[in-house]
Amino acid sequence: MEFTAEQIAGLLNGEVDGNANAVVTGLAKIEEGTPGSLSFLANPKYEEHIYKTESTICIVNRTFKVEQSLPDTLTLVKVDDAHACFAKLLNIYNQMTKKQPNIEQPSHISESAAVGEGLYLGSFAYIGDGTKIGKNATIYPQAYIGENVIIGDNCTIHPGAKIYQDCIIGNNVTIHAGTVIGADGFGFVPDEKGVFSKIPQIGNVVIEDDVEIGSNTTIDRATLGSTLISKGVKLDNLIQIAHNVEVGQHSAMAAQAGVAGSTKIGRHVMVGGQAGISGHIKIADQTQIVAQSGIPGSVKKAEILMGSPGIPINDFKKSYFGFRKLPYILRKLQELEDKLKLISKDK
Repeated sequence: MEFTAEQIAGLLNGEVDGNANAVVTGLAKIEEGTPGSLSFLANPKYEEHIYKTESTICIVNRTFKVEQSLPDTLTLVKVDDAHACFAKLLNIYNQMTKKQPNIEQPSHISESAAVGEGLYLGSFAYIGDGTKIGKNATIYPQAYIGENVIIGDNCTIHPGAKIYQDCIIGNNVTIHAGTVIGADGFGFVPDEKGVFSKIPQIGNVVIEDDVEIGSNTTIDRATLGSTLISKGVKLDNLIQIAHNVEVGQHSAMAAQAGVAGSTKIGRHVMVGGQAGISGHIKIADQTQIVAQSGIPGSVKKAEILMGSPGIPINDFKKSYFGFRKLPYILRKLQELEDKLKLISKDK
């Protein structure tokens, strides 16, 4: 990557304040900037760093006002939204570093598989019988794609990801390293002696367009039918999605969240880290679940829920305030009880 301030301003519809020919070759946080790096300032909390950064170029909002002397080596690119523009540049950078089409060896593509043009397939990757992969796919080393899988255009499968048979992946999907799509759901039934027998899991997983799934996440196949991850969903690392779950469009979950079987999560739902959601329930559109909360029953209207079991956040805060006062309340009760005993003795 090598850009001048003038080129960056052109890409972002910004204006240069300083040396239009200043060149950057890398990216850095403003507090860690070095000569030749590009940074951005959007959060006022970090403003102090712009006056001592060693970065060569910094993207700032047009509304940014200089309160003291800037480094002589620093050029500003002023834009409408510094955070959004820096994200746009990161995306450009990511595209520039994308693997070029190539099929490395050793790797395996079944004779009955069909792959689109522009494929990058890393060493030791495996594509099974009857699988169909769209255009411009990037499949990193040691990825496994089983039989009769369908993968759309412009997908990225990172190293060591596993996609079991019959799963369907849409367009523009990113699956990060170590993630497993389509492993068996947790289906067992005990007999009269309490011995478990496995219930065959013969469904699949369907992942729609524009989904991103973090590393070491697991999404189980349905017992029958499909486990569904809808369009635009974003899943963090280390998430467990059980069999027959449905996650609605543009919902997001943070790391270590877990969803039990057959639960239906609505659209634009946000789930915090380490939250747990019980099985066979429904979560209303636009619900927000705070980190480490537990949701044991259906949520019928959009609310911000906190605690275990999850209750409306304002109720939780009031309850928590009362909980913190319990030692004081217990002490006062003990004092009252002691006084009552003294009064009883005097009588």
